[in-house]
Amino acid sequence: MTNSIVLDDIPRPIWLVMTILGFIFFWPIGLLMVGYSLWSGKMRCGSGNHTEWRNKWRSRAGLYGSTGNQAFDDYRDETLRKLEEDAREFRGFVDRLRRAKDKEEFDRFMSERSFRPATPTTGTL
Repeated sequence: MTNSIVLDDIPRPIWLVMTILGFIFFWPIGLLMVGYSLWSGKMRCGSGNHTEWRNKWRSRAGLYGSTGNQAFDDYRDETLRKLEEDAREFRGFVDRLRRAKDKEEFDRFMSERSFRPATPTTGTL
């Protein structure tokens, strides 16, 4: 059994406590533990690709595996598909709403700018 296998088997909360204790007692140990966490991928939960994360956990933990009831499995899969589709449509709606608001603000700025009276300049300096 190699060291990396043993270190990877440590649960995240225990790893976090060990890192904090490492910083408290001798800060280079804490830094090494943070570096290992970043290098090994223990701290990659905020990558932004939630679909990849969800699929990883579906396959790893079997969260959406067969329950043995085909009718329920079909219903669950269809409901999840609809929810994902609704989420995509909602993100598109929010993007269009933001663009419309930005355009309205820009148009208002341009109209105020074009109607602003020019300030008279004097020839004396």
